[in-house]
Formats: sequence, structure tokens, C-alpha cells
Amino acid sequence: MIAVALILLLVLIGLSLPVAAALGVLGLILDPIYSILPLTRAMGEMAWSSNNEFLLVAIPMFILLGEVLLRAGFAERMYGAMSLWLSWLPGGLMHANIGASTVFSATSGSSVATAATVGTVALPQIKRFGYNEPLFLGSIAAGGTLGILIPPSINLVIYGVLTNTSVPKLYLAGILPGFLMALMFMAVIVTACVLKPEWGGQRVRASWGERFASLVHLLPPLGIFLLVVGSIYAGIATPTEAAALGVVGALILAACFRRLGFAMLREALENTMRATAMIMIIVIAAAFLNFIMSAIGLTDAITQTLSGLGLSPGWMLLAVVVFYVILGCFMETLSMMITTIPIIAPVMIALGFDPVWFGIVVIMLVETALITPPVGLNLFVVQSLRKSGSMQAVIAGSLPFVAALFAMVAMLAFVPGLALWLPSVFG
Repeated sequence: MIAVALILLLVLIGLSLPVAAALGVLGLILDPIYSILPLTRAMGEMAWSSNNEFLLVAIPMFILLGEVLLRAGFAERMYGAMSLWLSWLPGGLMHANIGASTVFSATSGSSVATAATVGTVALPQIKRFGYNEPLFLGSIAAGGTLGILIPPSINLVIYGVLTNTSVPKLYLAGILPGFLMALMFMAVIVTACVLKPEWGGQRVRASWGERFASLVHLLPPLGIFLLVVGSIYAGIATPTEAAALGVVGALILAACFRRLGFAMLREALENTMRATAMIMIIVIAAAFLNFIMSAIGLTDAITQTLSGLGLSPGWMLLAVVVFYVILGCFMETLSMMITTIPIIAPVMIALGFDPVWFGIVVIMLVETALITPPVGLNLFVVQSLRKSGSMQAVIAGSLPFVAALFAMVAMLAFVPGLALWLPSVFG
């Protein structure tokens, strides 16, 4: 049963069906093969129950928050400030790519939105300052992955819903690894540009006066971050309510900078609806597939198979890492999370792993999937922003950052406190 389901899933994905359609069709195929009951009649109930969750309302709110900040012009000003402060390092503006991605991640819960936002502003600088193109492109794709780790993160919300884990604790757990990951990405750039100085391009010169004057452009995203995250930990708002507060704050800022208008709001709302629809149709299809798998006994079969391997917790963790790395090469990240976490998380938690810690590890592995070919979403986002050139350059430039992500997963395995310290202090 497991083999049949896996082969069918790979075939459907190989046919280039949309991910939601592939998951739904797989459920429709497995039903008549293994069930004597018409399980497909529960599709409507699955669609309703999977969407009838208050916490999921945070998803469109966080998407809209990022859209408003992008269209209000804060991204360009934020990138300019980061370029003045970080361009003295070996690698110049590539550090601004990571820094701007880190700051934007603290206001937008989407990796794709982060990569697209920073990439739009940064790409013209490659030829202007003579940077090594693959490494520059890789820094944008890798920096975008921080969008699902640093709070507020849409993927952490979904993990919390799937595993009944506290989202505020997950947000706290993601802060330290997120910023440490940004430093590791910058270390990759420094190392590459020290070994190959010609890759670093021309330095952007700036006086201390210009640098301090640019700090004002970092205040809006910082204010939104404090509003969203601060309201959660002050006990004022739930994550969903905090996301709505963030949207209100972003609209006020856009109005203060005279960038709030009907056309801007229409574009932001349209993109929010498209992104939300894409996410929720995947949620519905995955919920239906999980229901079918559970009803026909496939979920139990997979769980028993994993438990029957007799692996120690350490070896099981290594097996999960390998599993997600391989699956991430062929499956979109969100659908990968929704279909696998309900099966794998209970097994790992039963082995003694902390659910909050495991959530951060899963997000790190999902980040890796975002920049590994052939289905790395951030690779496609960066490539779509380019005027010319092949995907090979984006892939080659991302590989050193994939190594940094693996190193971070290893650090989390050996030093769990990196993720658990803040939740233990403030949780």
C-alpha cells in the first residue's frame, strides 16, 4: 500500500499537475482501491473542517501585511539602508541581500514574498557593481528562506495547527536560529569573497552620517515586528489578532508616507487572494488525502513501519532529515509539510523529541527544499526576476547556502537549546 501510494504520487507530480490537484487525485485513486466505503463523499466535510480554524486566518493577514509593505516602498528604502551599513564587508551588497531579507522576514511570513521583494530591488546591482552573478543570485534565494523561520511565519502557523503546538512558543523558538542562520549565510559570502576577491564587486562608499541617517528607513519594519510579536507576548493578542494589527499598522505607515491609494490596495488585495487561495486549496487537498490515508490504514502502516525500524532517536532523526531532503527535491514545501507532518511528528514526539524543537528542525529542512533543484520555489522566483540567463547560475550560487542550512540542522541536533532557550525563558 505504501509503495503504491508513493509511486502514484511521484507519477502525478511527474505529470506536472498542480500540487493540490495531485494530492486530491491521489486520494480519489486510493479510495476505490483500498476502501469498501465511498470515502470521497466526505470531501465536503474535509474542505470545511480543514478551513474552519481561527488560527489559519493569520495566513491571509500576514500575506497582506507583506504586500502592503512592498507596495508602500519600504523594501527599497530598507535595502538602501542595509547596503550602507553592510557593504564594507567582503561581498558588499550580497550582505545587504541577507540583511534586507532578515528584516523583511520579520514582517512577512512568506519565503517567496521575501525572495521576490529583495530580488526586485537587488538584481540591478549585479552588473552595476560587477558581482559574481551565481553567488549574488544564490544570496537572494537563500535570504528568502528566512521568511518561514523568523516570526511571523506562515509555515510555523501551519505546523502549530497540524501538531497542536503553541504558535507563540514556535515563534520564540524561531528567533535565535533565524538570526544565526542569517549570520551563517553572511559567513558563506565572506568566505567565498576572501577566497575569490573578484567575486565581491565594487564597494559602496558611505559616510557615518549617511549610515545613521538611513536608520530611519529601518524603523517601519522594526515597528511592525514589535507590534505583531510584541502584542502576542504581551498577552494583548492571539497570533491571528496580531497579524490583523500588523496589517492596520502597515496601512497607517503607508498613509503616513503618502503611498496608500486605491490602486495600491487593489493590487495588494488581489495578490493576497491569489496566494491565500493557492495555500488553502493545498490545505484542503492534503486534508482530504490525509483522511483517505487514515481511513484505509495507510497512515498506521507508515507509522508502524517507521516504529518497526528499531532505530535510536538519533538515527531516526537522521532518517527524517534524509527523507525531507529527498522529498524536497520533488515536492512543493507547503504540501510536503501538510502531508508528512501528521504522520512523522507523532513518531518523533513519541521518541522523546520536543514538538517545538522538532518544528524548527522541520522548518530548516523545508528551507533547504526551497533552494534545492528541481522544485526549489525560491530558485524559480529569482530566475523569474532575471532578464536573461539560465537556471543553472541560480542553482550553482545556492549550493554553498544549502551547506550552511545543513550545518544549522546539525547544530540544532547537538545544541537543542538554540531553539528551546527563548521559549523556556518567556514561554
